[in-house]
Amino acid sequence: MEAQATVIHPDTNFLQEVVAAGGGDLKRCYQCATCSVVCELSPEASPFPRKQMIAAQWGLKTELLGDPAIWLCHNCGNCTTQCPRGAHPSEVLGAVRNVAIRNFSFPNFMGRLVASPNGLPLLFSLPILIFLATARWAPKGQPTPHLEFANLFPIQVLEPLFFTVSGLALLAFMVGISRCIRATRAVGASGSIMRGLFPALKQISTHERFWICDMKSWSVGHLLTMWGFVGLGVVGTVTGIGTMAGVLRTPLAITSGLKIFANLSAVVILCGGAILIYARVRNPLKRTASSYFDWFFLATLLGVALTGVLAESMRLAQLASIMYPVYFVHLILIFALFLYAPYSKFAHLAYRTVALASAGTERAPSVTASGVDQHEVINLRPADGVAGQRGNG
Repeated sequence: MEAQATVIHPDTNFLQEVVAAGGGDLKRCYQCATCSVVCELSPEASPFPRKQMIAAQWGLKTELLGDPAIWLCHNCGNCTTQCPRGAHPSEVLGAVRNVAIRNFSFPNFMGRLVASPNGLPLLFSLPILIFLATARWAPKGQPTPHLEFANLFPIQVLEPLFFTVSGLALLAFMVGISRCIRATRAVGASGSIMRGLFPALKQISTHERFWICDMKSWSVGHLLTMWGFVGLGVVGTVTGIGTMAGVLRTPLAITSGLKIFANLSAVVILCGGAILIYARVRNPLKRTASSYFDWFFLATLLGVALTGVLAESMRLAQLASIMYPVYFVHLILIFALFLYAPYSKFAHLAYRTVALASAGTERAPSVTASGVDQHEVINLRPADGVAGQRGNG
């Protein structure tokens, strides 16, 4: 059969973004497919990450951002350990995911701000100014017999503020997910995501794919932090609605069911975070591959849990000189946790759910340097710019 030439159009800016995000060794890959063979998660019908590596090498932005397989990788590092060329496929896919989050972000500049340590002062300046203004100028109620946080940070100001922040984060997630779905459709995916949503949520909630990777410590750590975060989110939402409706009053009694559940959730987060930090530090591969982007969400979440427990302890001890400053930091971290979640590593949860739902309803779209099916033999060569030569080998 006569070979058919296909002209492709590399996006050099996208390639540079991937390199800058941690995929600097991707050019070492020479397509031996060792990575796809050793990966326990790689499906037989549409293996990864070999084809994603060549797509990244050629800067095929549209094909990569629309490929569900980039979210199916859990970055266990087996492919990097076994790679004979030191191309670090797991780090390359991690970099591609980070770049994908920036491209799906709404608004886009927020994705770039959260991804860069240079944006950190600006990101935290906003909540610092908001809560300084709240403490200084927000109308206060009558002083209470005992020290309460509401004496300085009124509930009638905080609850509407945090519901607004949560609403903005939800809007950003919805737009980002819609962009992700459009990206998968652009490369030919047509399966029903709704039909695969329940199985995907089941996999996410149990982290069963982590166990397939034989990443027991990572699985336990991620499960604890995820469910602890969900627990705090539920308590915060119920308490906020109850307070605004006038059926609850804060601070909740230490024996309150909601308070006990919130404290347990904070402890679960701290335990899960400690496991993740220990696993990351003791693993040389993870330690060297971890980036600012990897740490931002985890550090913020642990900060929320730690300052929450400490602020509550200082309030019970009635130490005004400590409880108010700690609570001030606590509020800043909660603000950052929720408002910046759609642009941080937490966004993996949303996009991975979409990818799992998509992959569960149809054969995942293949991505190669010429955008053709993976079962066809690819033989790249430059011609009149960049072209790929393909044929049935």
